[in-house]
Amino acid sequence: MRDNIDGHHLLIGLMAYPIRHSLSPQMQNISYSKLNIPYVYLAFEVDQEKLPDAIKGLRALGLRGSAVSMPNKQLVCQYLDKLTPAVEISGACNTISNDNGVLTGYNTDGIGYMRMLKEANVDVIGKKITIMGAGGAATAIVVQAALDGVKEIAIFNQKDECYKKIKAIAKKLNKDTQCKVHITDLDDKKQLRKEIAESVVICNATGVGMKPLENQSLITDPTMLRADLVVTDCIYSPRKTKLLEIAEQQGCKILNGIGMMLWQGAAQIKIWTGEEAPIEYIKEKMGFKDQ
Repeated sequence: MRDNIDGHHLLIGLMAYPIRHSLSPQMQNISYSKLNIPYVYLAFEVDQEKLPDAIKGLRALGLRGSAVSMPNKQLVCQYLDKLTPAVEISGACNTISNDNGVLTGYNTDGIGYMRMLKEANVDVIGKKITIMGAGGAATAIVVQAALDGVKEIAIFNQKDECYKKIKAIAKKLNKDTQCKVHITDLDDKKQLRKEIAESVVICNATGVGMKPLENQSLITDPTMLRADLVVTDCIYSPRKTKLLEIAEQQGCKILNGIGMMLWQGAAQIKIWTGEEAPIEYIKEKMGFKDQ
C-alpha cells in the first residue's frame, strides 16, 4: 500500500462497467510511484446512465483525467470540449485529459497497438494488414494505422451493427487518408485467405479466444497462415489464444494483447504526466518480463 499520499495528490479515474478486473490501476499506480508523481489512479464502476454525472464530478472535483472503457467509449465524446483526430474519426474515446477545466478526448488503444508492433520490430508502414473484428479495439487500430501510414487494411466482420459503423469509418479514412480500407463478411473464407496472403500482419480484435470462447479461433485452417506472417491478438488472457497456438505451430511470429495494453497505458501516462512510462519496471512488477 502507498503510504505517502497527502493533500497534494491528484486523482485520475477509470470509468467503466464492469471494471474491477482491470489491470490498469495496478499499472498506473506502479508508474506514478516509480516516477515520484503525486497522482493516484482508481477504478469507478460507471455505466452509461451514471456517465453524465461522473463527467460533471470529474470537472467539479478537478480530476487530472480519466480512462474510459466499455460501455462508455462512444457516449463520453459528447461531454468533452475537444477531440483528437483519431477520436473524431472513430467516435470512441478511452482517455480524458483535464487541462484547467478543458476536457480533451484521446484514444490510445490504436497508439498502443502500433507501438507494440514497433517495439517487436514489425514494420507495417506502407504495407497491408488484415483485421478480424469491427468493435472498439478494431476501430481504434484501423483508424490509428491509417493515420500512421499503413497502405491498406482489410477488415473482416460478421454483418452486424459494428459492420455498418466501421463501414462508415472506412469511408472517412478512404477520403481523408492515403490508406485503402475495405470490409468483407467474415464468412467469406476465400477472400480472407486472399487478404492474409497479401498482408504482413493479421490481428484478431474480437472476443473469440477469451472466456467463454477460449478454445476457439476464427482461423481454423493452418494453411491460411505462413511462416513470415506476424499474427497478433488483442486478448491478453489467456496469454496464448487458440489462434496464437495455431500460428506458432506454423512458424509465425506471435504477439498477444499484453503489449497493446502496456503501450496504450504508457500513452495515457504521457498525456497525463508528460513523462515516459517506466515500461521495463512495469513489466517486472506485473510479471510481464517475458513480453
